[in-house]
Amino acid sequence: MQTTFRVFALAVLFAALMATVVSAAQSSQPKAPASPPAAKVAPVPATTSAPGNPAAPAPPAAVTPLEPQGYTYDPQGRRDPFVSLLRRGSEVPRAPGSNRPNGLAGLETSEVTLKGTIATQGTYVGILQGSDNKTYIVRAGDRLLDGTIRVINPESMVIAQQVTDPLSLEKQREVRKLLRQTEEAK
Repeated sequence: MQTTFRVFALAVLFAALMATVVSAAQSSQPKAPASPPAAKVAPVPATTSAPGNPAAPAPPAAVTPLEPQGYTYDPQGRRDPFVSLLRRGSEVPRAPGSNRPNGLAGLETSEVTLKGTIATQGTYVGILQGSDNKTYIVRAGDRLLDGTIRVINPESMVIAQQVTDPLSLEKQREVRKLLRQTEEAK
């Protein structure tokens, strides 16, 4: 029992000693300001003018420039380290507000779904549904925003997609859109 009490007393003393060391270390370090100082603006004196005297122009106020808040990434031709490497090349990064063509030419490969195929005059025609919830009738050779439709079969469609990833050795890949997806493919 005495041994347990001694171990407990040593543990309490050790914890108190560590708390003292930590608080001393924190108090010896200079504290950084919580927020950057606000811009100082010199007060503008109020000018009054007599009815016959025009008011003298006030001197310009001295303003100190503000430091930028936060951090912005400047890639300078390098890969963005915050973009996932697992999905590279599947989506083309676009600036917000960038203009896309209307219709099928404005849709990417990842934004269309094959809903049906029709046999016509010895070839097949595909029925696509876009992310805009519109239906498009396509033939081999029609263009999408990031690729071209190569082949349409009774059960699938093959799109030659342009890969825009600068780290990829291949510049084009084939994407197969299936008409009826199996449970394993979902």
